[in-house]
Amino acid sequence: METRGKSVLTDMDGVLVVGRTIIPGAGEFISRLIDEDRPFLVMTNNSMYPPAILAHRLHRIGLEIPADRIHTSALATAQFLHTQRPGGSAYVIGEDGLYEALEDVGYTFDDVAPDYVVLGETQDYSFERITRAIRLIQGGARFIATNPDVSGPSEEGIVPATGAIAALIERAIGVFPYYIGKPNPLMIRTALRRLGEHSQNTIMIGDRMDTDILIGIESGLDTVLVLTGVTTREMVERFPYQPTTIVNSIADVE
Repeated sequence: METRGKSVLTDMDGVLVVGRTIIPGAGEFISRLIDEDRPFLVMTNNSMYPPAILAHRLHRIGLEIPADRIHTSALATAQFLHTQRPGGSAYVIGEDGLYEALEDVGYTFDDVAPDYVVLGETQDYSFERITRAIRLIQGGARFIATNPDVSGPSEEGIVPATGAIAALIERAIGVFPYYIGKPNPLMIRTALRRLGEHSQNTIMIGDRMDTDILIGIESGLDTVLVLTGVTTREMVERFPYQPTTIVNSIADVE
């Protein structure tokens, strides 16, 4: 598949890095995009960190990605809420990445009568805050979650993520959230809007069939599956949809 000259949306985990290890060829790929002045964004469902912090964390392991080239589910969530209810209010369960994104679009934080309850990743899912969220949703607040991921990695093993806590709230009161992050095509549309690009001139690179490739296909993008993450070549055949192309790693993407 010819990718030269096209804008690029790429997943981060499993495509550019695995944990704290850079996937061979990732640094060269990003450098080439910058040198060619090609529009690109690195996308992540993780809402915990602001782009500047993510860029710094990547810099520490040797991968140079400008902060303004990082697109998180927190940014997509803030952009969505800004279009739905400009200057609204939210009760937030999350970290700095989500708070800063909402502040930047003019949102205020309210734990009494917010327009929205917004659930994202945090290292402290307290029972008290979850209970408050449940009662606010019962009282009429609209329920938003930054992404549907049920677990995430840590150095000690998996940890519960946004989707798992959202499921707890769903079971408690029977209210389902609107998920913003992948595989919701809204994540792609907010990224394309940032780039000022059209889907026909953009490719999506990812390592997961059920999020990265699915979101690309549903958004009308050509898709590239890399085999450095969670998907093997044998697993691909099980899906009713297929990527435009499959490569061993990001080093094989032109």
